[in-house]
Amino acid sequence: MSLNVFLEIVEIRTKLASLFPFAVGVLFSIAYFQQVSWLHTLLFFIGMVVFDMATTAINNYMDYQKAKSEVYKHEENIIGSSGVSPVLVRNMIFGMIAFTAVIGVFLAVQTGWLLLVMGGVCCLIGIFYTFGPIPLSRMPLGEVFSGVTMGLGIFAMVVYLNVVKNPPFYLKLDFSQGAFALTGNLWQLLAVIWASLPLVLTIADIMLANNLRDLDTDIENHRYTLVYYIGRKKGTLLFQLLMLFCYGIILLGLLFGVFKWPILLVLVSFPKIRKNLQQFRKELPQPKSFRFSISNLVLFNGSYLAGLLATIILEKIQG
Repeated sequence: MSLNVFLEIVEIRTKLASLFPFAVGVLFSIAYFQQVSWLHTLLFFIGMVVFDMATTAINNYMDYQKAKSEVYKHEENIIGSSGVSPVLVRNMIFGMIAFTAVIGVFLAVQTGWLLLVMGGVCCLIGIFYTFGPIPLSRMPLGEVFSGVTMGLGIFAMVVYLNVVKNPPFYLKLDFSQGAFALTGNLWQLLAVIWASLPLVLTIADIMLANNLRDLDTDIENHRYTLVYYIGRKKGTLLFQLLMLFCYGIILLGLLFGVFKWPILLVLVSFPKIRKNLQQFRKELPQPKSFRFSISNLVLFNGSYLAGLLATIILEKIQG
């Protein structure tokens, strides 16, 4: 297997969807909690990227195995078109998952067992998103699972790894007595969840845009996503609303103290995103329409990062 084929199988170009929850989680930990742990952050980043590649490889592997269209299987799917052995792809997937598990267990020993619980749940959803007799991606809840797992799951784990002193959530285990206790701060927990919502929605929007574009192909290959049930017209409206809700979440978060005023930098992205939403509606279902969802993800979350970074710099200047 060549490097180019490997990068196509894991779709390295799509990893922005997981990089933004990671980066926003790091900056939010510094801006809101004034804490950061760079070693834990680096190890988590490596494990996260490898597992993300594994789930994408599973997606391509299962699409190849379950394909009803011979044209798709041998000409459009990267495994069939490149002539790579499906067994090699399967073994590669197992190797990446095992590598991620080793990093996860090490970090859990270092920081607490709740990380193993959160990571385990996210990993299971990631694996069964495209694996099994009825993959989650072939159901009408694909947008929910992808958005929550990556947008909230990655974000919450990054915050957990960085906020060591007075963490917003923590699991105490006493194996000798068989006791456990989940502790934390309710308001900090709500702040973490609220701050993750724009990430949840922008990632869900990418999946929704993909399903809006691929509706006909999905039906041909027996994939019945949300768009199959609500139609392209309502799906397009939902795509637009999810993106606009992100701005409302930021403004309400500012009002309730989750963010400081520099977070208003996110508004810089609004004119371009508004134009993208209009263009998306016009070009759907052409393949190039999908690029607008990626552009929106980068624009909004890039400005989200800029707002958090500006908050950190301002607090440093003010002492």
